[in-house]
Amino acid sequence: MALILVMGKDEVFKGEIEKASDFKFGANVAKVFDDMVNRSVPYYGEIQRMMAELAADHAREETFVYDLGCSTGTTMIGMDTMVNQQIKFIGVDDSQEMLDKCKSKLMELGFSRPYELRCADLGQGVKIENASVVVLCLTLQFVRPIYRERLLQDIYNGLNPGGVLILVEKILAEESNFNRDFINYYYNYKRRNNYSEMEISQKREALENVLVPYKLSENITLLRDKGFAHCEVFFKWYNFAGLVAVKK
Repeated sequence: MALILVMGKDEVFKGEIEKASDFKFGANVAKVFDDMVNRSVPYYGEIQRMMAELAADHAREETFVYDLGCSTGTTMIGMDTMVNQQIKFIGVDDSQEMLDKCKSKLMELGFSRPYELRCADLGQGVKIENASVVVLCLTLQFVRPIYRERLLQDIYNGLNPGGVLILVEKILAEESNFNRDFINYYYNYKRRNNYSEMEISQKREALENVLVPYKLSENITLLRDKGFAHCEVFFKWYNFAGLVAVKK
């Protein structure tokens, strides 16, 4: 299914903001989120294709596929082209504005498989049941660190044996002296996508206390500590990484 909807242009941080506030996934962000993430996440389209392939290989009939932090539904739309049409998708997000945008996109695209959208704060735990695939695409980084172990445990408990967690995150470098370089390369990427210095600076300030990245090794340790037996990196670009973890 091709995504043919016209995206609003991200200009959330274009004007000067006198007093910075924490980044929120509200109405202003929801209406331009697709443009924002496509211009802000390296190889975002390829990551989506890779996640869809992984999901298709591990999704099982009579189970559920969960997209936690589903935002505007891009991941579900991508998976829809590859995953068995009888398998129900469950999208969860804590922003009702994002879910409203997601619903309108799915309806406009004629999304026909069974699906459900739930508004819930992942930091307070999440009910996962009979899952063969759970996706956390650029989501765990927004969950407060003190709640991440609980969320991953809920996911592990709700996955069926052989089920997988697909995790994509912004990360810190293993060696701190590389962090500055990787961040500079990332900001160069945003400049190439026509973000101004003001936009880059103001968004960085807004995200400072909201997006808390871990090292790749720390994320792998978290997954293993929760019981995942197999964990493999399927994507890496400077300070972004994708992991797939399997429950025995």
